[in-house]
Amino acid sequence: MRYFSRLLIVMLLVSTTAALAQTLPSPKEHFGFNIGDDYQLATYTQTEAYFKKIAAASDRVKLVDIGPTEEGRRQYMLIVSSPENLKKLDRYKEISQKLARAENLTDEQARALANEGKAIVWIDGGLHATETVGTMQLIETIWQLVSRKDPETMRILDQDIILLTHANPDGQEIVTNWYMREPKPEKRSLDNLPRLYQKYIGHDNNRDFFIMNMKETQNIGRQLFVEWIPQIMYNHHQRGPAGSVLAGPPYRDPFNYVFDPLMVTGIDALGAAMINRLNAENKPGFTRLSGSVFSTWYNGGLRTTTHFHNMIGLLTEIIGGPTPEDVPLVPKRLIPNGATPYPVLPQKWHFKQSIDYSLSLNYSVLNYAARYRDELLFNIYRMGKNSIERGSRDYWALSPKRIDAIDEAYKNDPKKVVPPTNAALAQYGMIPKGGGMPMKYYDTIMKAPVLRDPRGFIIPANQPDFATAVKFVNALIKTGVQIQQATADFTVAGKKYPAGSYVVKTDQAFRPHILDMFEPQDHPNDFQYPGGPPVRPYDAAGWTLAYLMNVQFDRVLDGFDGPFKKLPYGELQSPEGHVNGTPGAGYVLSARPNNSFIAVNDLLASGIEVYRLPNGVGGKLTVESGAFFVPASAKAKELLDKSAKGLGLDVTGIAKRPTTSMIKVSPMRIALWDNYGGSMPSGWIRWLMEQYHFPMKVIYPQDIDAGDLRKKFDVIVFVTRAIPPVGGKDEDIFSALSEPPKVETTPAEYRPWMGKITADKSIPQLKTFLEAGGTVVTIGTSTNLAYHLKLPVKNALVEMTPAGQEKPLPGEKYYIPGSVLRVNLDSTQHATWGMPTQTDVYFDASPVFKLAPEAIAKGTVTPLMWFDTNKPLRSGWAWGQAYLQDGVAAFMAPVGSGKFYAFGPEITFRAQAQGTFKLLFNQLYSTGKTAQAGSESVSE
Repeated sequence: MRYFSRLLIVMLLVSTTAALAQTLPSPKEHFGFNIGDDYQLATYTQTEAYFKKIAAASDRVKLVDIGPTEEGRRQYMLIVSSPENLKKLDRYKEISQKLARAENLTDEQARALANEGKAIVWIDGGLHATETVGTMQLIETIWQLVSRKDPETMRILDQDIILLTHANPDGQEIVTNWYMREPKPEKRSLDNLPRLYQKYIGHDNNRDFFIMNMKETQNIGRQLFVEWIPQIMYNHHQRGPAGSVLAGPPYRDPFNYVFDPLMVTGIDALGAAMINRLNAENKPGFTRLSGSVFSTWYNGGLRTTTHFHNMIGLLTEIIGGPTPEDVPLVPKRLIPNGATPYPVLPQKWHFKQSIDYSLSLNYSVLNYAARYRDELLFNIYRMGKNSIERGSRDYWALSPKRIDAIDEAYKNDPKKVVPPTNAALAQYGMIPKGGGMPMKYYDTIMKAPVLRDPRGFIIPANQPDFATAVKFVNALIKTGVQIQQATADFTVAGKKYPAGSYVVKTDQAFRPHILDMFEPQDHPNDFQYPGGPPVRPYDAAGWTLAYLMNVQFDRVLDGFDGPFKKLPYGELQSPEGHVNGTPGAGYVLSARPNNSFIAVNDLLASGIEVYRLPNGVGGKLTVESGAFFVPASAKAKELLDKSAKGLGLDVTGIAKRPTTSMIKVSPMRIALWDNYGGSMPSGWIRWLMEQYHFPMKVIYPQDIDAGDLRKKFDVIVFVTRAIPPVGGKDEDIFSALSEPPKVETTPAEYRPWMGKITADKSIPQLKTFLEAGGTVVTIGTSTNLAYHLKLPVKNALVEMTPAGQEKPLPGEKYYIPGSVLRVNLDSTQHATWGMPTQTDVYFDASPVFKLAPEAIAKGTVTPLMWFDTNKPLRSGWAWGQAYLQDGVAAFMAPVGSGKFYAFGPEITFRAQAQGTFKLLFNQLYSTGKTAQAGSESVSE
């Protein structure tokens, strides 16, 4: 009887397993093709359906909706592990959070949690949607993990919790539909996608992760930095360097000095596991270190922001796609070296090969995590604990400028003792015993009390644009930083602060990220060889977000405390605004807060009159130049009450009308340039316009060439790379990757977007628009329009050749990649209303001007921003910055009846440069005519 019972149980188990296997659809069964088949891609609609089928059929999967995309789709994360682990997800998530935050844990407690927990591994795909390997490998990886029963897979499922996350659903739908539109497979192409594959910002969706403006970024960021905090995250990208199959970890120098060394060596360890597996499987072509351009300096990318949170962030950039291609012959790539130990030979390359490589790489990471699970969990705790300890005591960070200061002090010391040398040892970089620089130079420079790292930062609640400061605080909260808020007034280091101020202490696990958001980056002087050309950073060299957002804060070097409450992790903040005073005559709204422009646009849209005060207001109510005045009315009260509360604005009601002159504000008909394929800088501004409620229309070169612009628009905005240089053309990396689109092969609906701004057709139309009273705003390289219009300005960054001709300064003398610089402003000008007299700008090899003598004599050009020092660098890298002194960074010039604005710096850069948004916003209102001033002074 017992035998038959056991037999029955076995038969039931077999039949259940068989039924389950039948219900698990393979990719071939669902999509109609195998993942990696040439000329085949899946849409996101098909992929989403597959995710749901797999989740319903497998006990190894939990499907999680992590939020909406910018186009309204749902973004999914599949949690894959053993059925037993999935039943205890809350516990494993709790362990991961506790170890990552390292709060109030002893090493013994951390080791116990590490032994109990599971390794949390993030693998994503599809962020850059034209990089189709990433999306398709995600599908294949899910299938392999839910269907395979080999010992390695079972060990992975037992020891790991895998977060498989689709990074860009909208992009997959757009790109696949574009590729698959051609019925003949051999004619399919990813080239010439007509629009950005993320609604607003395309490729820049991988530059949004320390501010998190986009919905997809917010969804991903919450899982990474607040919910799960994985020990490993793996970000799939394309494409590998020519002559290799892929680039991967470890990466080239420099790495950011705030990192914990365990994070850096953790990348080394995972990189070794990845390349070893490929080599063992006879899959050549992995390059690393100096074999590629990728570094770990930058913050803001999906992979790189994790580095500042003690996660081992991995990036691979692989070749391949649905259309077969060639691995080209690059002779220098064929010799094995430390960067490329196993070169790949030139050959025809198929999509399936890239998928197979990606699957091997995923399994190498997951297998490493399974085998070293407890070590990974303990190490993220150790890194967090190190950060807490460094933030709890006096600590001096190392950086190039500190090292240079030591060398300079030694060089200039007349009493220095020259250490003994030995030529034989010197050739090996060695020094005799007892040699080396005396320690006093280290002690006086590196241990100077004023050079200590801060114990914390205080963001006062009484700053002019507190609402934007709260946006900065929310950016920190989205990245998992612990924030405290004052519940009462308090004093630190002799300075008083109001209740509501925010406090960010550095004695917490994510200290590297905190320092990176508040403190300047100090990029090394990186050249190919001494005296040679500079080595370009992979992205920006400096980006200090507190600077770019013009947040007022204080660095506190000693330990401090006060009436502070800790805010729950991930809980976003809303600033409190108020309507103060008695609005008998109306309301005054400062122009300093960015959110004031939302309130004004809402008022104008409701037909309510708004004025600007060009001279401000004195007396008891001191208001800056350009503040807004709104006459009292019931409707105005209703809207301003709502705006004050919802936007965190302090609106002042006044009993008497201002006696100063006023200018009526009128909305303008705004046009924003874009082009076929989509401009990321234009997309960012389009998003900004929507956020700040500026109505606008996107126009294309053909719209400009058609003429009659003044009948349609009042202002046209040109972002960088719209206007070509005089006598030349601008090309960027993205336009150089494919041939320009052809009219005959472009669908009719996209043909109106085609074309470029040209000197013969477009520039004359813009000149006519200006002369007829229009306004043109140019940013970055589009300030080239000043030269097309023959305005009396010149390039300030040139030198004379022996033949007496001007040429741009070479990189050996002057080089400033993306960095933060300080400029002076004339804040009395309409263009700069609401701005301080000095501000930080994002500068990326940006134009700088010199006024011609006739411009100064005739006053035909009005400088708006300029450099008044030979050391304007605030954060990043500025080689030869002395050349900037006295250069003009922005100006206004009348052209006929219109106005031309040139802003060399990127004043709206990636929606991060919020401290300079007003330089655009101010130009989007009509200056109108001066209104009749009131007859009585303001007393409120």
